[in-house]
Amino acid sequence: MSQISTLRAEYHQQICQTILSLRNGIPNNADRASATSQDIAQRIIQFLPYPLCSAPPSEQTVGTLFEKATAAFLQKALGLMAHIRPGRWGFFVAETSRTIDQFEQYEHLNFLSRAVRQHPELAAILGSDYIIKPDIVIGRYPLEDSEINAVGDLLDNESIARYTPLRRRNRIQETLLLHASISCKWTIRSDRAQNTRTEALNLIRNRKGNTPHIVAVTAEPLPTRIASLALGTGDLDCVYHFALPELIRAVDESGNESQKEMLDMLIEGRRLRDIADLPFDLAI
Repeated sequence: MSQISTLRAEYHQQICQTILSLRNGIPNNADRASATSQDIAQRIIQFLPYPLCSAPPSEQTVGTLFEKATAAFLQKALGLMAHIRPGRWGFFVAETSRTIDQFEQYEHLNFLSRAVRQHPELAAILGSDYIIKPDIVIGRYPLEDSEINAVGDLLDNESIARYTPLRRRNRIQETLLLHASISCKWTIRSDRAQNTRTEALNLIRNRKGNTPHIVAVTAEPLPTRIASLALGTGDLDCVYHFALPELIRAVDESGNESQKEMLDMLIEGRRLRDIADLPFDLAI
């Protein structure tokens, strides 16, 4: 097995051991009100060669466990790809995650927050949903001049390149650049899809500088539910499934033509990819 294939297998094993489970015979990523959802979820389980979680986690902790497993996979995978995308990266997840105003492109929101606290009447005009705390954030550390000049004297004085945030000496304090914002959704419901889109639009509208990668990762078994998040452009870069080849096989074997048609549309339309694609896309 390749290194990425091995990491993907370890990712699935961790999810099976800590998250994926049956409640009254129904997978905990399936919709209890949908026979199609249950059927596809059951088939996916058959294609994952690992024992399921013996003590199902509570619904309140499933999301955090999914975020941690996904972040661990991405951190290991990007570590193997330093020759493709060099840099020093910071990974922040779940309860240790950072709000976006702690990153270079969004630190101006700190001033906006202080102004709203001092003048509450501004809240009615500006709103209060611009300070986002993504499920997983990946930040890149700025470079010292010694790192920039590692293969030659790219910079030799202070009169040029004085404003780029990639250069550490241009900032009084070290502020990471937000490289990626990753929303993790164990399952997808319409309200959750809308929240993810709203967060993505806030990241796009409120930035000063480059837009980070904005993606979502899900274990939702129903393609039509995934479509509520994946279809369209302008907000999310793409949606990634924790086990897309397994999902494709499960939908094929289910014989549900409408779900297969939707799944094919999402994949061929470049709106849905596998978790193994994500570290490569983050290296772009």
